Amino acid sequence: MIDLHTHSTASDGTFSPRDLLYYAKEQGLSVLALTDHDTIDGIDEAREAAMDLDICFIPGVELNINWATGEFHLLGLGLQENFDALQEELVLLQESRMNRNKDIIDLMQKAGFPIDFDTVSRMFETNSLGRPHIAQYLVSIKKAKNVQDAFDRYIGKGRPFYIGRKGLDLDRAIEVIKETKGVPVLAHPMSLYVSWGKLGPVLHDLHERGIEGLEAWHPGARMGE
Repeated sequence: MIDLHTHSTASDGTFSPRDLLYYAKEQGLSVLALTDHDTIDGIDEAREAAMDLDICFIPGVELNINWATGEFHLLGLGLQENFDALQEELVLLQESRMNRNKDIIDLMQKAGFPIDFDTVSRMFETNSLGRPHIAQYLVSIKKAKNVQDAFDRYIGKGRPFYIGRKGLDLDRAIEVIKETKGVPVLAHPMSLYVSWGKLGPVLHDLHERGIEGLEAWHPGARMGE
C-alpha cells in the first residue's frame, strides 16, 4: 500500500513525523509522502525514520491556492532541491493562516466563548496552527461533540465564525513546486465545488497550466466520485 497525502504534527496531523512513519510501517505501507499544510518542517525527521524502516519516503507539501469556489489545495510531491522560493511562499501562507486563526478566535471571544489564542497555541506543538486545532480545542471545552461537529456548527464555510484566508496564486505555486523538481498534484478535487458538468473542462485547464496529477482516493469522497 502507498499513501501520498499525509499530515504530521508539523501541521494538523495526529502523529509526529517520526511516529507517522512507524504507524505507516505497522499498517503495511511501503511508500509514504508527507504533505503537511504550508510547511516542510517535518521532512527531515520523517526521512530519517523512513530510512530506518525501509519505507520509500516522498517529501511533499500541501499549499492553499486562491480559488473562487470551495477550496483548492495543491500537493507538491517529490520535492528535491532549490527550496528558497518555496520557503518564501510558505512564510506568506503561514502568516495568512496565523492572522486568520487570530481573527476567528477574536470573533469567538466576542461571542462569549472561553477561548484565547495563547491557550489554543499552547495546546498543540505545531508551527502551522489551523482550524482543525481550534476545532479540537472546542471539543476539549465541551463546545462541540467532535472536530466535524465544530466545523459544522462554528468554523466551517458558511458557519458563524468562518473566515477565509489568502492563498497562493496557482501559477506561482506550480512554478515554485517545479523549481524543487517536485510534481504539482491537485488534492481532493471535489473540494473545488465545481459541478460535474464543468469539472472536466476545469481539470483540462489545470493540466494545461502545469498540474500533473490529481488525488483519486480521499476519505471525504464517495466511491462514485
